Amino acid sequence: MTEPVIRLLLVDDHPVVRDGLRGMLEAGAEFEVVGEASDGPSGVRLARSLRPDVVLMDLRMPGGGGVDAIAELAAQGVPSRVLVLTTYDTDRDIMAALDAGATGYLLKDARREDLFAAIRSAARGESVLSPAVATRVVSRVRTRSQDLSDREAEVLTLVARGRSNREIATSLFVSEATVKTHLGHVYEKLGVKDRAAAVATAYERGLLGGS
Repeated sequence: MTEPVIRLLLVDDHPVVRDGLRGMLEAGAEFEVVGEASDGPSGVRLARSLRPDVVLMDLRMPGGGGVDAIAELAAQGVPSRVLVLTTYDTDRDIMAALDAGATGYLLKDARREDLFAAIRSAARGESVLSPAVATRVVSRVRTRSQDLSDREAEVLTLVARGRSNREIATSLFVSEATVKTHLGHVYEKLGVKDRAAAVATAYERGLLGGS
């Protein structure tokens, strides 16, 4: 039995990229490019009217970025799956796209067969990440899991204000032993050995406010 053709929408601000993708994808009978857009807002309008199976979405485009477009498609209930295809692999770009609702994230240096496989997976609703992106996502998740608890952040904030363990215990209505336990957890999570390093590292990672 013949597999149904996967209908695609290309969203990329570079015509040469869209032309190359169209030529590659339509060389066989498996894929059909039903539309092209040069920015996010145009991509949303076309996806809403054409209802492609998969949208190949770039991220940074002058007329409107991919992350906002992905979020808008999700908000409007457009059933098309979005597979990000970009050159950008920063944690910020990756997590923003996935949080917005992207089904997958692929880099433009992917091999043809990997792109085709990713499109097939996306069309089935399966999450797909390029190996480099997957590694970064796992690392990011691990980092997030090491964030401070509310009480640990509270203790460290008081340390940053120069309070002693006894003063912190009094402020939080706990024992000094409890404060020491919280600080021990903070040191372990941040990979430091003393109060000053804990405060400095927490500010660097954005775990404490700036004042």
